[in-house]
Amino acid sequence: MPLPDRLAMPTTPVARPESQVSGENYRITVLSDALFRLEYSPDGSFEDRATQMVVNREFEPVEFALHRTKHGIEIVTDTVRLNYDEQPFSPGGLYAHLAGGGGHRRTWRFGERQQVAAGRDANLGGTARTLDEVDGPTDLEDGVLSFLGSAVLDDSSTMTLDADGWIAPRTVGSTDIYLFAHGAAYQQALDDFHRLTGHQPLLPRWAFGNWWSRYHPYTADEYRQLIERFESESIPFSVAVLDMDWHLVDVPPEYGTGWTGYTWNRDLFPDPEALLAWLHERGLKVSLNVHPADGVRAFEEPYARMATAMGVDPDSEQPVDFDIADQKFLVNYFEQVHHPLEDAGVDFWWLDWQQGTHSSIAGLDPLWLLNHFHYLDSARRGQRPITFSRYAGPGSHRYPVGFSGDTVNSWDSLEFQPRFTATASNIGFGWWSHDIGGHMFGYRDNELVTRWFQLGTFSPINRLHSTLSRFMGKEPWKFPAENAAVMVESLQLRHRLLPYLYTMNERAHRTNRSLCRPLYHVDQRAEPALPRGFGSPNTFLFGSRLLVAPITAPADRSTGLGAVASWLPEGEWVDFFTDLRYTGGRTVHLHRPLSGYPVLARAGSVIPLTAPGEYGIGNPDAFEVHVFAGARGSFTLYEDDDAAEPRAVRTPLDWDEDTGVFTISPAEGELGVIPSRRRWSIVLHGVSDARVDGGVATPGAGRLSIDLGEVDPAVGATVTLTDLIRGGGPTVPERLFAILDASQCDYAVKHRTWSVIETAPTPLEMLRRLDGLEVPDPLRAALTEILLSDG
Repeated sequence: MPLPDRLAMPTTPVARPESQVSGENYRITVLSDALFRLEYSPDGSFEDRATQMVVNREFEPVEFALHRTKHGIEIVTDTVRLNYDEQPFSPGGLYAHLAGGGGHRRTWRFGERQQVAAGRDANLGGTARTLDEVDGPTDLEDGVLSFLGSAVLDDSSTMTLDADGWIAPRTVGSTDIYLFAHGAAYQQALDDFHRLTGHQPLLPRWAFGNWWSRYHPYTADEYRQLIERFESESIPFSVAVLDMDWHLVDVPPEYGTGWTGYTWNRDLFPDPEALLAWLHERGLKVSLNVHPADGVRAFEEPYARMATAMGVDPDSEQPVDFDIADQKFLVNYFEQVHHPLEDAGVDFWWLDWQQGTHSSIAGLDPLWLLNHFHYLDSARRGQRPITFSRYAGPGSHRYPVGFSGDTVNSWDSLEFQPRFTATASNIGFGWWSHDIGGHMFGYRDNELVTRWFQLGTFSPINRLHSTLSRFMGKEPWKFPAENAAVMVESLQLRHRLLPYLYTMNERAHRTNRSLCRPLYHVDQRAEPALPRGFGSPNTFLFGSRLLVAPITAPADRSTGLGAVASWLPEGEWVDFFTDLRYTGGRTVHLHRPLSGYPVLARAGSVIPLTAPGEYGIGNPDAFEVHVFAGARGSFTLYEDDDAAEPRAVRTPLDWDEDTGVFTISPAEGELGVIPSRRRWSIVLHGVSDARVDGGVATPGAGRLSIDLGEVDPAVGATVTLTDLIRGGGPTVPERLFAILDASQCDYAVKHRTWSVIETAPTPLEMLRRLDGLEVPDPLRAALTEILLSDG
């Protein structure tokens, strides 16, 4: 059975002849100044088909010099000198020197694992297949970035893709690797990686809202009541994920287990089509969990049509075994089993575990093939494709969203998750979805779950989840009022961030910059051991304007503050929530109560949110733009119609610090996809009052709010501020008093400390005098943060 056209992915796998250097048993392709494909074949056959990792080798040719040496050949580009002895690949016969330095630290040799120091790998890591049952850190597969400047991806044993879209195994015994020798030019390495393997696709807008997921045997009525309560309490969601109890799980023992299922449990969901329609009416997309390993068995609703399509007599009740490597099974798996459920209202699938790592084709990982074809098939009705599954190796970024597995409920799990998320960008995997709040095992800790909710707000995908337990639900009302309030605020903020998030979605697609990235992508200044950004692996860049330093440990009991230490890149930074300012180029120690979270914006940042109370997922009617005064800045808002081939609109927003002018420029593009009139307001951080021309100003404590009213997108608007009164908000002594007042410590310590604060003439003098007092270390650290800020 031939593959339908929708399941054939377009590829351009043949490299330009002028980019290749070859001999009887080798071929070297110079794809860029720093990216080389290195092939060795004992029988002289080379691979020109796409693979599960590589979809494009048709790079523009780059200039390089080819020299004959007494040992073989030398290929020289602007940045790399590659030497090869024309023999089977070996460390002594195939090596490369990177520009910018010689010696061992800047030389790559085939087959040698580079290390920064004993036991510390030079590769900066990529990601891992799953976090199932992982409690704390786990080993990561390689990415394309390295502290020593070179990294290798081995493509020798992956499947190939024929022109018709089907798979075929490789020639056994051949070597096919890609050398990324980009030095510290990390973004160039990622650009080359994406040219080679494909760009991150545009996700649907609704994917950036909150996802509700819980392993629980809901009834249809129970689920309606849940969604209605979320609505009544202004807790927004955009995706409803139904775990495996949507289908029959208690099956006759002769059929095996109930993990695999394609038949609605009508005891729980008597009218599933009505429930799906009801959820759609409330703006929710629906995903169903599927474990496909057991194929289609005789008790299933689609069995008769699947058996007939596969040539099995339905009366025999013989199972249709799962065989994703069989074209006929694959096509019928979609057309006979999945498409009818989609036609009834299922929007996308959660591909869960169980199918293992082996298939009927040697070397074929069924997970990758499921991801590949499910993603392509999900676009069959013209919608933007999406699937939801685990990572299956380099190239998996083409099939978002990633499901990281069943997370353990623990602080160790939370501690590792930010690093895991950001590091995945080193292999282009930008859209991880974690079990926010923790999934299973572990322990109940209200503070832990609350901090996880806060991290979820600033995660690629924010999906709450928990295992089959009456004690583990993530409904905010199941927690104490203080925690619940923070959880609700976090979920509301996530939806208000949609204009920023969706713009970053398009940016990731266009510029190969994942939403969450490690600091070393932008800051690599050296200290004695490693660049400073490497020392703060949990801190990450959240899009183009924000930096997040997650709190992943319990609060200090005496101060009640969670704390985190982080390197802060050069420049002036402003706390998104407290408006405290920090000078970068140093390590900062940040302390926050349960209601706070360290999210910093560069001075000059322009960040669009929806207006307060606006939690929809469409292109909004009203905006609240946050502007962080202190430098000039701009932001180009991206919106579209959410189609597979989008009609897009871009709206430039600009803050001129020197003139005090904020401009909403006329929108550019297909204006028909956005409202014809929109309400705009501006929140200017770091300014408490000003004379305003072009809007109605409301002075505040360190923030000036300006209502611009309705604006025609085709015309735009301008507001001019003069006589700005900078600063405002709590003073340094007021902030210090609040920390000291809340601290649970000796009253004598409080009085002595406050005496220093009242009498010292400068923050520096306060620090000097505090150094002579016996102040508990956590309290001293919290006070020092304020004194070292630019308050």
